[in-house]
Amino acid sequence: MSGISPFSVPKQPPLILVADDDKTIRVLLRKAMEQEGYRVVEANDGKQCLDAYETIKPDIVLLDAVMPVMDGFTCCKHLLQIARNNLISALATFDTDSGLNNTVMSKIWERTPILMITCLDDEESVDRAFEAGATDYVTKPIHWPVLRQRLRRLLQQAQVYKQLEAANQALHHLANVDGLTELANRRRFDDYLNTQWINLAQEESPLSMILCDIDYFKFYNDKYGHPAGDVCLQKVGAVLSLKAQKHHDLVARYGGEEFAVIMPYTPASGAVHVAAAIQAGIKDLQIVHDGSAVSQHVTLSMGVATVVPTWESSPSDLIVRADKALYQAKAGGRDRFTSSS
Repeated sequence: MSGISPFSVPKQPPLILVADDDKTIRVLLRKAMEQEGYRVVEANDGKQCLDAYETIKPDIVLLDAVMPVMDGFTCCKHLLQIARNNLISALATFDTDSGLNNTVMSKIWERTPILMITCLDDEESVDRAFEAGATDYVTKPIHWPVLRQRLRRLLQQAQVYKQLEAANQALHHLANVDGLTELANRRRFDDYLNTQWINLAQEESPLSMILCDIDYFKFYNDKYGHPAGDVCLQKVGAVLSLKAQKHHDLVARYGGEEFAVIMPYTPASGAVHVAAAIQAGIKDLQIVHDGSAVSQHVTLSMGVATVVPTWESSPSDLIVRADKALYQAKAGGRDRFTSSS
């Protein structure tokens, strides 16, 4: 894994949305902005501005206060509401998958700066602009050096927010993802299991788990070397991810050559079905393993367990049952799965 590079902020010229009913002003703003190296999209009124905003996702909005159809104050309120709705939507599905914290943080920083440009310079209009959600305010006739400096400042602030978001995503990725397999790591496994335990205890719904162990993996590393062992782990992890396709399922590297699958809302029959699909998927890989005592290819032993969480029990109870079933699968000859009784 290479630091924060997967989340780096794209290096494109800033995109500015200009909304003004005066064509002359729009032309002047476009020329001034393009001379600064910015990209520009124009809108004639507040409604067009909202439509364009949803489509192009600008870096900043230059908004005239007095326009037909929808004035700048009303448009500004709608732009702010869009940002709020996006955040509410992200929070509504919080913690349903491993990357959602990134989504929530992204929505927190998503709000686009709005620079109000108007001929209104009375105190009431200025207050109204900021109450509507404007980030800054300049008056007509436009003082171009002032406008350029304020634009630069607002864009720099927006860039800092994006960099904070990228850094947060990178840190979240490092804290919750196994660097080799790109699966959830043990920390994410523990957090997710605890969260789902509480949710399913409230709903009295089943929670299943599969613990998996690559058979004779130490011998595989000894014979083929650790780089080959790493590739084997990656391929096995990919099969688990493919077979656990439900939105709520979480596949994690549990430790070393061990993997785990957490399956909320999955009864025992469904968990057994997934285990069988995983076993078939590993067989299809046909990874040669001359050091195995059960097959010429890499195989898995799996323990499957299902419970309905309660407030009197704990997540460790499910892990113990799955681990017991895994032990039984190994004792029974490996290359198989066993369900807890």
